[in-house]
Amino acid sequence: MVNQYETVFIATPVLSDTQMKEAVAKYVKLITDNGGEVVYQEDWGLRQLAYPIQHKTTGFYYLIEFKADSQFVATLETQYHRDERIIRFLTVALDKDAVAYAEKRRAGKAAKAAPAAEATEAPETEAAE
Repeated sequence: MVNQYETVFIATPVLSDTQMKEAVAKYVKLITDNGGEVVYQEDWGLRQLAYPIQHKTTGFYYLIEFKADSQFVATLETQYHRDERIIRFLTVALDKDAVAYAEKRRAGKAAKAAPAAEATEAPETEAAE
């Protein structure tokens, strides 16, 4: 049965941007190769940890929302355990209310991003005139 899931992982802060992108691409590819569908992904960036993990006080947070078979979650979490770049992770199944909330949150983010994009484009067009 296909369910919708949300997974957040924290990668070690010593990674470069390209290494972080490679790690994300690995997990997105793992999801799609196993018959899943990535619904949404969001980079939360480098953040302070609530407590030290493996002597680190910061980490790169990344969220992936996906649809997949229920047995796939075990495979994904096994890969997280094996990857030394990942210091923590959490995967949760979303019920219908959580899916609706996630869609509403994404729509809100898109609405906030649209005026900001228009504001940055407007001065450029005025300066060209």
